[in-house]
Amino acid sequence: MAVEADVSVAELIRALAGGLTAGVITPEELIGHVVKGKTVMEKIPTLFERDERFHVIDKPRAECAWVFDGAGVGTEKLDGTNVRLTVRSGQLVRVERRRNPSKAQKQQGIVDGWYVDTDSESADDKWILAAAGNTDVSGWPDGEHPSEALGPRIQGNPLGLEEHRCVPFDLQAPALPEVPRSYHELREFLDTLESRFSPGHVAEGVVFHHPDGRRAKIKRKDFPRAVTA
Repeated sequence: MAVEADVSVAELIRALAGGLTAGVITPEELIGHVVKGKTVMEKIPTLFERDERFHVIDKPRAECAWVFDGAGVGTEKLDGTNVRLTVRSGQLVRVERRRNPSKAQKQQGIVDGWYVDTDSESADDKWILAAAGNTDVSGWPDGEHPSEALGPRIQGNPLGLEEHRCVPFDLQAPALPEVPRSYHELREFLDTLESRFSPGHVAEGVVFHHPDGRRAKIKRKDFPRAVTA
């Protein structure tokens, strides 16, 4: 940013401070942009390494060591479409959806996705916008909330929901305090884990949340299928 503005980093900081003093930008807006920059589609790592068939193996990933140390809390991973809802004063002011890099972009080293604005004229966004519009955000704090859009016309509706809605990861994902932390225990646990969000349906997986904001995930389908006799 400093290079694009043709100023030094020190001058950039002074300019930001001046903007805060003059009321051009509020502290909340500045902090919000900083947080947004840190969390722009940061890919959530899977707990274990994968084999050539893309199944997880009993080898924890180094960046997920905190999970195996017992830190953080597990929540249900909901099977829908990743979106981000921006809320101001209890009002929904922006709806974004996830875009993954294309094959060409991946070849250029771009591996993480990002959020783009939805389009009310786009058929691809119809049900995402329906889910967002059907979500009560009046009690949500101001900010950008990564969420999962769910419902009858989204991702095959594996949870059997009767209406579309969005569930924010940071506010409403069902907690799973009893979730185990080892490879074999997790495999067995997920094999029969019933959804807390939609009882009577199988949960997709678990997302672990560290107090400092780090996350890690594991899905039932990540494990190789059990060999039957």
